[in-house]
Amino acid sequence: IHTAEDLSYDMLKDPKIIFCQYIDITNEFTEFTVDLYYDRSGRLKCAVPRERLEVRTGEVSKGATRRNGLYTLLIDKMSHLEGARGCITAQFFCKGSTVYGIEINPRFGGGFPLTYAAGGNYPGWLIREYLYGEKIPFFDEWENNLIMLRYDAKVLVHEK
Repeated sequence: IHTAEDLSYDMLKDPKIIFCQYIDITNEFTEFTVDLYYDRSGRLKCAVPRERLEVRTGEVSKGATRRNGLYTLLIDKMSHLEGARGCITAQFFCKGSTVYGIEINPRFGGGFPLTYAAGGNYPGWLIREYLYGEKIPFFDEWENNLIMLRYDAKVLVHEK
């Protein structure tokens, strides 16, 4: 939907439909997925932005960790989220100082292995915090500019 005229009466009256601003991301915005770790008090303990360099059918096939302005903004503006626990995955479109948050999910995203490889040991922190009662310190020593490539591989099994 690009204009108000594209909205039907049924769409406008449906309470389940949420509307947001249309953002034309064609070659203008950089897309990021950020893995955020929140402790049991809703305090941010780690944030690792991953630039989505290549995407195939909605899944990132090439990504890189980035310590940039988005990282600084998140540390400042999202240091506490009431009710947030564990891994939260959020997506952003960025262009200069313009940042659009487009999605937030209470789960590990598909590109989380890059965050883990960069040093964001969220599963270990969950175990330490919830099974051993440890306090998790703020962690920002993750590896910047680490690139991950994903690919599909064929596996053949000869059944007897």
